[in-house]
Amino acid sequence: MILIIGEKPSVAKAICPVVGAKSKKDGYIEGNGYIVSWFVGHMVGLRFPNEYKEHEDWSGTWSFSQLPMFPEKWEFAVQKKTKSQFDIVKGLMLDDRVNEIICATDADREGECIFRYVYNIIGCKKAVKRLWVSSLEESAIQSGLQHMKPMSAYDSLYAAGYCRVRADWLIGMNLSRLFTVRFSNQKALNIGRVKTPTLSMIVERDDAVKNFVKQKYFTVDLDCGSFTAASERVDDEKQADTIISKCYGMTAVVSDVKKDLKTVNPPKLFDLTSLQREANKKYGYTAQQTLTYLQSLYEKKLATYPRTDSQYLTEDMEQSTLEVIQCIGEVMPFGVVDMPNLSRSINNKKVTGHHAIIPTSRIKSEKIDDLPTGEKNILSLISLRLLCAVSEPHKYESVKIIVTCEGNIFTASGRTIVDMGWKSIDAKIENSDKSEQGQDESQLPDIEKGMTFEKVPAKKSVHFTSPPKSFTEDTLLSAMEHASAADFDENAEKKGIGTPATRAVVIEELVAHKYVKREGKKVIATEDGNKLISLLPDKIKSAKLTADWESDFLEIEQGKKNADDFILEIQKYISELCDEYGSVDDKVSFVDRKESSAGAIGACPKCGKEIKSGKFGFYCTGKCGMNTSAVFGKKLTESQLTKLLSGKSISFTSNGYETTVYPEVSEREYNGKTYYSWKSSGKKKDG
Repeated sequence: MILIIGEKPSVAKAICPVVGAKSKKDGYIEGNGYIVSWFVGHMVGLRFPNEYKEHEDWSGTWSFSQLPMFPEKWEFAVQKKTKSQFDIVKGLMLDDRVNEIICATDADREGECIFRYVYNIIGCKKAVKRLWVSSLEESAIQSGLQHMKPMSAYDSLYAAGYCRVRADWLIGMNLSRLFTVRFSNQKALNIGRVKTPTLSMIVERDDAVKNFVKQKYFTVDLDCGSFTAASERVDDEKQADTIISKCYGMTAVVSDVKKDLKTVNPPKLFDLTSLQREANKKYGYTAQQTLTYLQSLYEKKLATYPRTDSQYLTEDMEQSTLEVIQCIGEVMPFGVVDMPNLSRSINNKKVTGHHAIIPTSRIKSEKIDDLPTGEKNILSLISLRLLCAVSEPHKYESVKIIVTCEGNIFTASGRTIVDMGWKSIDAKIENSDKSEQGQDESQLPDIEKGMTFEKVPAKKSVHFTSPPKSFTEDTLLSAMEHASAADFDENAEKKGIGTPATRAVVIEELVAHKYVKREGKKVIATEDGNKLISLLPDKIKSAKLTADWESDFLEIEQGKKNADDFILEIQKYISELCDEYGSVDDKVSFVDRKESSAGAIGACPKCGKEIKSGKFGFYCTGKCGMNTSAVFGKKLTESQLTKLLSGKSISFTSNGYETTVYPEVSEREYNGKTYYSWKSSGKKKDG
């Protein structure tokens, strides 16, 4: 028999109809020569330092003498909450009936590691093939099953993922202990390879906003009747007054009219980061919320694979994508693209693991209006973006009028739309980000060179320089994506810190550790976040160093760099830090402040507003109807709710049932009313 293992139950259920497995068992489905089972996310992970029996000195109170901690042999442990499913998978892997295994976890580094950690800890030696798909539609799975490769073809992918996990362990475990002890802290500091440089960027931006001093400047405006021409910026008010005294009531002459036909090409398709940014701008969703909604759409076969960094499709997708475009026109209120042009969106060289995010043809048979609000909004965004990407360019005529008056130069700019093109479709979803609205220049009247305007009034306008803006998740994701980009060759494949799959998690962890907080759309550092960054050495906060490491992971994935050599580099880096900072600095310390329970602990998964604690438990401040505080009548603790809000599932036993709660919104009708709560499933503890 052939054993197929998916990353989640939903993935396994999507595979079963394709292979003909129908008989439900405890933890798997069987039939037609196949056994289809599943993991529950990460069921195996690296042990914590205190769990290494050969290193008893790593247990107990943290101290400098424990450092650096470099495992001679890396050890893994089974997660307690998923042990029951682990035991089922173990039994199936070792079952004598099984002669071949198919790995059907997510087709990326993380998915590769999730499978191999379990495979290795069990000690399984059976042959494994890899199912690599970007969609859970039956046609995609069928094609994937016909084009599988042996697991060894993905050894470099696993090496990169395993290397990243070890690097994160080494830096997080060693440096968190090093600086916690150095500052005699009352609570553990949390330092991470990507988290700390990200926090540093937030602190730096907050400082720029806080310390900004606005500067006054002036322009002189000439009223030419049908339009107004303005001077360049003038910093000296007396100089502005002098210009006014010279020009007021005099003759202004149009010395030049410059007209250019401008073309704005359609936007690229979404990768995960660009989708997260757009969803934050339009709906205020956090990066994690967007990923959660998109993951659910993927598992419902309505969207392609979420964790992609490509904005292009491959040549073999042209016909299927044209069918999807037709489906969008039939089921969504965006209109029809008569002659879609896919040429700009197809580039095989820019698709490595996964192509851009697009809907699937299944949207034609699904009741879109019945989807939870968040999923419906994300599906609308990716559908709209596909239509925009294959539409005609937006064209306009840019006009710049140059006016002279008494030796002074004034200008007026405007534009006339020639062809709305893709922007006529983009306007179908209203942009809720008011800062982006009203930026288009107005249309100017027909003006010709040599025209004169007699006795023109002139006046002084006062302006102030604008402060930098605090980060939103949109702009923070962009900053992470492009961090230290100037230090890379322009043809480098990877720039920035983190990956599309990890950036949302990094932001949520910074919030969970109370180093940053959300204020509306703003993401700002807390007092502890500011203090931590002020105390740490620059090399730990360096976005460039972290970006270099991300590039190293890519080279390992491509077989260009040795993973063990990279780990040795990390160990050397940590050893140097331990030598340099392995002493107590008693001039500073953190205070273990217990935050008020009335404070916000996260964003509502339905509407994005803050979740706070009130008299009757946790509630959404947006009053959207989402019940965040209880599942099956059981009240959730703050730690459970915080975990859900960070995009992770939780499990507990109540009234004889084992319940799993997912970070997704469940919508149900009862007595004519709609109720919203966490998506959940339960089964009797005894099976």
